[in-house]
Amino acid sequence: MKSLAFAGLFIYLMLVAANVEKTTFIAPEVLTVPQDAAIDNLLLQSLNPDNFSVKTYLNASFPTPEQPKGLETWALLEGLIPGRRYELRVCWLATQPTTFWLYTHTLPEVFETSELITSLSAYSFARHDRLSKMEIEHLQSSRFKLKTASTDSSMLLLRVHAAADYFSLNETLMKHVPPVHIDLILDPYLLNIFPQSLLSTAGYIVVIAVVAWFLSAWIYQQLSFVVAKHKVSAGKKTD
Repeated sequence: MKSLAFAGLFIYLMLVAANVEKTTFIAPEVLTVPQDAAIDNLLLQSLNPDNFSVKTYLNASFPTPEQPKGLETWALLEGLIPGRRYELRVCWLATQPTTFWLYTHTLPEVFETSELITSLSAYSFARHDRLSKMEIEHLQSSRFKLKTASTDSSMLLLRVHAAADYFSLNETLMKHVPPVHIDLILDPYLLNIFPQSLLSTAGYIVVIAVVAWFLSAWIYQQLSFVVAKHKVSAGKKTD
């Protein structure tokens, strides 16, 4: 009976979809950005070693023939160490059912592909109209500080698709998908093997394992002592 219960629990866990989507990538080699690329003027949200986690809202939409994966959002991954492995995660509330797709692109790939550069330009123009002058100045000043602090780092462009994944009897929700509150996290790997953010968790597990090892040995000794004492007393009664 217990085996059936464990089997059912295992199958149930396999069917659970967590509200986390991620992608891993290797940072490319350092690339000299052409002046006409105008990266600063794109006004993209930046993720870098000094700003590795961002809380923001992403626009989403229901899939359409023109946009089968929903709306697109672009961001900039910079300050990357060439050849190092990174993990990019997007986390969102379970109360906002959404399907995300994450893609990373090098600058040449974007600027040489008409579909990608058109999407990036459209998103950038929309941000220019939406952001205030103060927000624009903050984004550009942050990029300037990062560029002057490091000259041997690389960058990638991140493209995120967000498609609403729910059905509601509320006509307003079906016509106007609310923005999705997300955490966007850039996580470097240690030795290109282990995510840096899991280092504290791994340490915690090691400590628990060591304590459990010694505790189990102590419990075994105590039980062995009780069993031996019981055998001795039983032998005396027999005599």
